[in-house]
Amino acid sequence: MSAPAIVIVGAGPAGVRAAEVLAGAGLRPILLDEGDRCGGQIYRQPPDPRKRPYAKLYGTEAERARALHETFSRIAPEIDYRPRTLVWDVAGGQVMVHAGGGVGRIPYSHLLLATGATDRTLPLPGWTLPGVYTLGGAQIALKAQDCLIGKRVAFVGTGPLLYLVAVQYARAGAEVAAVIDSGTRAAQVANALGLLAQPKVALRGLGFVAELKRRGVPVLKGAIPEAIEQTADGLAVKLGARRFACDAVGLGYGLRAETQLADLAGVPRRFDAAQQTWVPESGADGRTPAAGVYVAGDGAGILGADAAELRGARAAFALLEDLGKPVDAAKTKTLEAGIARWARFRAAIDGMFPVPAAALAALPDDAVVCRCERITVADIRRVAALAKPEDVNRLKAFGRAGMGRCQGRFCGENAQAILAAITGAAPSALGAHRAQAPIKPIPLDDMTRVAPNTDPIVEEAAQ
Repeated sequence: MSAPAIVIVGAGPAGVRAAEVLAGAGLRPILLDEGDRCGGQIYRQPPDPRKRPYAKLYGTEAERARALHETFSRIAPEIDYRPRTLVWDVAGGQVMVHAGGGVGRIPYSHLLLATGATDRTLPLPGWTLPGVYTLGGAQIALKAQDCLIGKRVAFVGTGPLLYLVAVQYARAGAEVAAVIDSGTRAAQVANALGLLAQPKVALRGLGFVAELKRRGVPVLKGAIPEAIEQTADGLAVKLGARRFACDAVGLGYGLRAETQLADLAGVPRRFDAAQQTWVPESGADGRTPAAGVYVAGDGAGILGADAAELRGARAAFALLEDLGKPVDAAKTKTLEAGIARWARFRAAIDGMFPVPAAALAALPDDAVVCRCERITVADIRRVAALAKPEDVNRLKAFGRAGMGRCQGRFCGENAQAILAAITGAAPSALGAHRAQAPIKPIPLDDMTRVAPNTDPIVEEAAQ
């Protein structure tokens, strides 16, 4: 029998741990990484990692980052690692990739998607101004380029990442103008007991808040800014009668799973009410209803980087089980118990820092929702009144919200929440944006060339 063709998409914590398990079983998976080096977003490596010590790059996560990178170095000879490779479609048992100035297809018998997450943003007037970044974008600038998005930065949103990035910037020498958190003290106290599922992580988060206060940073709870304004000196975050002057803003209301490839692979999605977003249907073992397709890490639903390592390993064991390979049942039970603890912790976090989706209904007409197509709240309200769309895909067809280069990854849930407020329908009844290939733009000229180590998408492309 021929060896299974196993493709892993994503080389963050979940993808690396999945590759480790499979390589340990004597298999040689193909690990596709859009980045230059393994690590994903959370353990992203700069162009020259030797220039900065782990403690400076990753702070409290330094040892976990080091362990993941060392694991990758150890297994690298046993896997087929392909960096700078964008997967832009999944169809017919093949992944379509863009790499080396060309495109190609890679057949698979088993596909493990460890696609990670992107920032969840909420639109407000001024969020498209120069100097406004997502929290993830602010982190990339710091980790990958050793630079700040500004000298005086305001951080707006909610969730643990808000405080982590604010502390990282303060330690890097930035003046933090304010941390404005939409989560309320009441919600945080009410859900605090659930943090006992991961007490060390909870204490670390509390330490971040305490550090910001020791530095004299204003930390506001239960606050949603009205606007980000352009000023003669830079920017200002408007919150009632107060304005926080800054030259950059980091904005983020948690994370959302990257589900486009799972959708193209035939994996159904379900609406996660706690996180107000869509996630692939899967079990704790990473199996999905689509035969031969597994999901792991935050691409399967947001649980965090530590849980992503466990989920990557568990999905790989499920894959081995489906191949008829022997698997240590004790290991899989331990992994599932760990994942369950992180799920309990995440439920507490979701309760403490809920996405303030209701605030979208109160946005002014001129607020931009879809920045790719420059679609405003007024545009969505007008389409809803005239066309009466029954789901977000009809809203997209009539009004173009979600039709730009990001395909709704940043505006989809927001457009959905606004439409739900207008129609009175539950967000879960309005569906998710259907993924369309290519999920990210590809230079048209590259479509005429074949990527290295791939089959041509059409036979004529090889000639």
